Amino acid sequence: MPPSSDEPEAPDGTERGSAVVEFTFLSLLLMVPLVYFIITVGQLQGGSFAVVGAADQAAKIYVSQPDAASGRAAAEQAVLLALADYGQAAENASVDTSCEPSDCAAAGSAVTVTVHLAVPLPFVPFSDAFRLTAGHLTASATQTVGRFK
Repeated sequence: MPPSSDEPEAPDGTERGSAVVEFTFLSLLLMVPLVYFIITVGQLQGGSFAVVGAADQAAKIYVSQPDAASGRAAAEQAVLLALADYGQAAENASVDTSCEPSDCAAAGSAVTVTVHLAVPLPFVPFSDAFRLTAGHLTASATQTVGRFK
């Protein structure tokens, strides 16, 4: 009596399968999304390191400048440099600064620099047109203006 499975039957009466083909197809079907997920998480992790480092360095640079205008300019340059070190595009970032009290150059003022970064999805060529992002990251750092500069 012939076997009841849908597998093709060999001329000698034994069944032959296509396990190699099925294994290859299923492994590709499962591995491609898994690898893409790992790459995306890596991009988010790199972006989080970038915003934390950028905010910290920008706040330190800001308080070392003689006035608020040069402090903002130097802080923005520090953010751009830190983001470039981590491979993040400058157009995906924005920088906000705030001071408490409002005079940023006064001794004892607390200067807070906040960096916002939109991390794009990897390997998506049209992500700029549709604004597809893997996530939005934010980090803040606060430094106190010293009495002596």
